[in-house]
Amino acid sequence: MINTKKLQIVLASNNPGKIREIQTLLPDYLIIPQSEFIQTEAEETGVTFVENALLKARHAAQHSHLPVLADDSGLAVDALNGEPGIYSARYAGQGASDKDNNDKLLLELAGVPFEDRTARFICVIVMLEHAADPVPLLAQGIWEGKILMHPQGANGFGYDPLFWVHGHDCSSAELPPEAKNTLSHRGKALRQLALMLQK
Repeated sequence: MINTKKLQIVLASNNPGKIREIQTLLPDYLIIPQSEFIQTEAEETGVTFVENALLKARHAAQHSHLPVLADDSGLAVDALNGEPGIYSARYAGQGASDKDNNDKLLLELAGVPFEDRTARFICVIVMLEHAADPVPLLAQGIWEGKILMHPQGANGFGYDPLFWVHGHDCSSAELPPEAKNTLSHRGKALRQLALMLQK
């Protein structure tokens, strides 16, 4: 089993928002972005969140020779048959900004009333001890909500300004970071992972 004392974990991402969130949720570990070891990102050729998380983790592990954590997450909107799903980060095209993706989502949902805009954030996290690890740790979190008619709030990243949070009457981007970490798909998955690491 992985020794968790002062463990350095490479995060298979260069997304600063994601790095901040994960470091906050795993305070006993030092989270290092993969850019310290590698400039290229894995090609996400999988058709599920699990497959893409594994591809990213193995790619980073091959170059860093350290334990690697990778997540693949996205937004699934019921009125769009689960889109953008695994394509959430590049919904408006390769290299699209958060604003581009949000704008496309609003365009696709034009005319759909608020009560029919049910959606969920999904996060799958994979942890590998090394590139050839045959038994990766897998954790998953789901966060239910709805898609707003226009962006609200300045916190978070990605689709946070459009994601209305049940029971809080605000967008994910209006939540303080500590509240978001308690509720979010990534927070749930990371807490699962932290329990696995303790064992």
